[in-house]
Amino acid sequence: MEFAVLFKGVPNFLLYLALGSALLVAFFVVYLWVTPHDELRLIRGGNSAAALSLGGAVIGFILPLGMVIAHHATLLSVAFWGIVALIVQVVAFFVARALMPGLPQAIEGGKISVGAFSGLVSLTIGILNAACQIE
Repeated sequence: MEFAVLFKGVPNFLLYLALGSALLVAFFVVYLWVTPHDELRLIRGGNSAAALSLGGAVIGFILPLGMVIAHHATLLSVAFWGIVALIVQVVAFFVARALMPGLPQAIEGGKISVGAFSGLVSLTIGILNAACQIE
């Protein structure tokens, strides 16, 4: 087998990896800007509630992004559905906040159950989002 044949898919891999990484960075920037608490500072300080909440949101975002990369052919469709996934996760935060009044303060206070709940809402909505991405 020729060397060139083995690495035929590398350029597309790099394109999709770059786009997926850019969308992940965009997600972090937007999500951290929208939430009223500083998750990264809290996590650096050992706040498990913030880690659970942000972790659920990241997984809830990356699941639909991974599904769209695996099942759609164009970079444009990946970009579109990645932006949709970002918006859906921002909405998920506000849903969790509506269901759990005082959510940001509880996360800041390190209440693990609230962080887990927030993360679970994000993850659940992310799974539903991934399943609904039909083109």
